Amino acid sequence: MYQDLNGKVAVITGGSKGIGSAISKRFGQEKMKVVINYNSDPVGAQQAAEAVKAAGGQAVIVQANIATEAGVKALLTAALTNFGDLDVWVNNAGMEIKSPTHEVTLADWNKVTAIDQTGVFLGSRTALAYFKKQDKPGNIINMSSVHERIPWPTFASYAAAKGSVKLFTQTIAMEYAQANIRVNAIGPGAINTPINAKKFADPKQYDQTVKMVPMNRIGTPEEVAAGAAWLASSESSYVTGITLFIDGGMTLYPAFENGEG
Repeated sequence: MYQDLNGKVAVITGGSKGIGSAISKRFGQEKMKVVINYNSDPVGAQQAAEAVKAAGGQAVIVQANIATEAGVKALLTAALTNFGDLDVWVNNAGMEIKSPTHEVTLADWNKVTAIDQTGVFLGSRTALAYFKKQDKPGNIINMSSVHERIPWPTFASYAAAKGSVKLFTQTIAMEYAQANIRVNAIGPGAINTPINAKKFADPKQYDQTVKMVPMNRIGTPEEVAAGAAWLASSESSYVTGITLFIDGGMTLYPAFENGEG
């Protein structure tokens, strides 16, 4: 769909499953060259790479902990070694741990924020430094959540990290706009991913979630990937510093949809 993406090089963290895998495949359909990062699922990463290649793109997989400087450096090295450049960096990797806040351990808090917050910083810093050194335009896409806006009790570490991603995205978007480096976020709502599979398999929880979505359905990873492709392309060339909510209207406060309150 986006001809300018043909041949562009992208790094996608957490690309072995769910939204990351869908973005990898969509980038393959755009004939891009993709570095697919994974942490503990080499099979999923390889399947994602095969999907990229089947769609007409190129792909390599790289195991790396994106919450470490060595990990993100390995991803940049993979992009340069295999494809000779970097154009788009997608900070997609994320995790969540459910717990009443007064029972959250420091270890669990650090585990979530290391991936969801520090990983976004490290990935963005790596991409920014490369774009600046090469004096070239660049594109960074950070995976946020509707919970950068909507409080989420018993998921305090996740909500705190996503709130951080929002302002971090806006801040660096402003800082590097004159360098023609665009930085945006995507805020998915209820998406049918492996992390949600158990919850959505329960009819009661599924129905409860759907009631929070004005469009009255759960979204797909492919719908999120479509947003990522648009943000990566020149079709969004005047867009920076936003969070693109792909949520079926979840952030519209659906409890008020009938004029109640």
